[in-house]
Amino acid sequence: MKIFKLKYSQKLPINLNEAWDFLSSPQNLELITPKSMGFNITDWDKKKAYPGQIIQYTVKPLLGIKINWVTEITNVVDHKYFVDEQKIGPYEFWHHQHFFEVEGDQVKMTDIVTYKPPFGIIGRLANHLFIKKKIEYIFEYRRNRMEELFNKK
Repeated sequence: MKIFKLKYSQKLPINLNEAWDFLSSPQNLELITPKSMGFNITDWDKKKAYPGQIIQYTVKPLLGIKINWVTEITNVVDHKYFVDEQKIGPYEFWHHQHFFEVEGDQVKMTDIVTYKPPFGIIGRLANHLFIKKKIEYIFEYRRNRMEELFNKK
């Protein structure tokens, strides 16, 4: 069984409260997700992340084909980290950790994504050909959007 892991870090000139408030609110995901993904939240309780929270989305990750994605926030330590896990969606396994650390007058945000594509060896090949690149593109887009949103100060 092959599981993949990607790690992304970014520093922003904002305080911990601003970073936490923005990133622990699912409503802001659309602001930091590429338009090409067709990301749309279809159901959530309009609260900040808490353990047991279920968030339902539709996304168009490949060829414009709309799929349902359901995640659960499984762990939260206020202003330190939260974890979302896929319950229904395109991956056989998806576990996404979001960490927040104060570094001087900045906040370092670190995302660790652990995932397994579906379909065994075909999924591993697809990961090599385009899945990993798509995830990297999404996080690069997110990095740029976060800089646009918060480096204006």
